[in-house]
Formats: sequence, C-alpha cells, structure tokens
Amino acid sequence: MKRSQLLRRVSVGLILVWSLIPIYWAINISLQKESQARSKPSHYLPPTPTLGNYRALLTGSGDVAQQIRRSSVNIVVECGAATIVTVLLATLAAYAFARMPFRGRNLLFYSVLATMAFPSYTTLIPLYRIMTDLGLVNTYTGIVLVYVSGFLPLATWVLHNYFASLPVSIEEAGLVDGANRLQVLWHVLLPLARPGIISTALITFLFAWAQFLFPLVLSTDISTQPLTVTIASLQGRHVVPSTLLNAAGVLAIAVPAALALAFNRYIVSGLLAGSTK
Repeated sequence: MKRSQLLRRVSVGLILVWSLIPIYWAINISLQKESQARSKPSHYLPPTPTLGNYRALLTGSGDVAQQIRRSSVNIVVECGAATIVTVLLATLAAYAFARMPFRGRNLLFYSVLATMAFPSYTTLIPLYRIMTDLGLVNTYTGIVLVYVSGFLPLATWVLHNYFASLPVSIEEAGLVDGANRLQVLWHVLLPLARPGIISTALITFLFAWAQFLFPLVLSTDISTQPLTVTIASLQGRHVVPSTLLNAAGVLAIAVPAALALAFNRYIVSGLLAGSTK
C-alpha cells in the first residue's frame, strides 16, 4: 500500500472516530438508567440496556415529554414547509436563469449567488426586526420565510446547474409541438430533472433541520420551537435527567441521519449532475 493511500485511510478513520464517538456516547447514555449514567467509572456499554427513556419521551405524560413531542411536530412542519416552498421557487427561478434570455439575467443570477458569500448570522438582527414589525415572531410563517430566504440561493444554484446540463433540443421539440414554457417545464424538464429536485429538497430539509440560532431568536415559546432549540433549553428550565436529554438528542439526529443514508445517491448525483452531463 502506498504511503498516500495509508495516510488517506488513517485520516478518514480519525475523522470518523472524531465524528461518531459523541453519537455513540449519546446512544450509550440513552440506553441506561439515570443511576447507571451517573455512576463512576462510566459504563462504556449499557449494563442493562433499556428503551425506557425513549418510551418516556414518546408516550410519557410529563412536561418534558410533552414539550419534546410538540417541538418534534414543530420541526417537521417548519422544515417540510420550508423545503416545499424553497424547491418550488428555486425550480422556477433556476429554469428562468438557465433557459429564458432576458436583460440583466447574468447580473441578477450572480447577485443571487453572491448572497451566499455573506455570513447568514449578519442578517439575524434585521430579520428579527422585520418579523417583529410584521407580527411574525413565534409563528410558523415567520420561521419558514426566514428559512426560505436563506436556502433559496443555494437551491437555485443547484437546480440551475441541472437545467443547464439538459439538452436544449428536448425543450425545443416540445415548443415546436405547440407546448408553452410551463407545459415544457412540467411535462418534459421536471421528469428529467427529478434527481436534481430530490437532491435540492434533501439538502434544504437537512439544512433546515440543523438550524439553531435563527429559531432560537424567532421562537421564544414552545408553540413554535423546533426540537433542536427545545433540547438545548430544557436543561435551563427543568431538572432533566441526562438519560432523557441524550434520548432526545438521539431522536433529533435520527431523522436527518436516516435521510442522508437512504438518499445518499440522490444527493451526490444531484450535486454532480451539472458537471457530468
């Protein structure tokens, strides 16, 4: 084995260990009783594995369990709505930038892309003031609008690359047959661009699920707080067993992890489509 290959494998192994140890430890603690989790020395494997912490969160009647369930609904609604709106708008914008010639097209397109170069947190205070003036703080609408505004440039760029990679002759054939632009987009291009659309939807959903600071500021009560914010705030408002907190953390990462593993090929193929077709 060459030295470069050995170094590459060692580097990948170190990155995997660094990334997976916290996840393993959270799973390990979540499968223990509180007395076992607090014992010294720590147990590297659950002495008597139990799913009681997960049952307490999913079916229990305490305040912590109710907040976890409500925030789980919140994060699914917010991420799902943001994904649908973002993909819809990005599809229309990407098609226009890739296929429809109009004055200032390149300037507008690169202006949209340039917004990705600015740190998103620089817009936090202005967005909070706008949402406050509009009465959208602590609402699904406010959080979804902020998510869409942040994810739309990236989604537009990904789909623009995919539409630009499709043969123009296919679209021209549809126009010659009498279809208009929207009909060509719906019946011809969207089926061909399905991997790119799935990729964009997955990336948007995963980015939305990982948000913390924006929903922390824009949702100050449990009615709209996503799961990521609720888990962080529980320890300050309640005396919560560490086993329950770790179980909640495992539930929070289970959905994005499952999506990433199940649809990995769509993410990769969608991102690379513009450079390979």
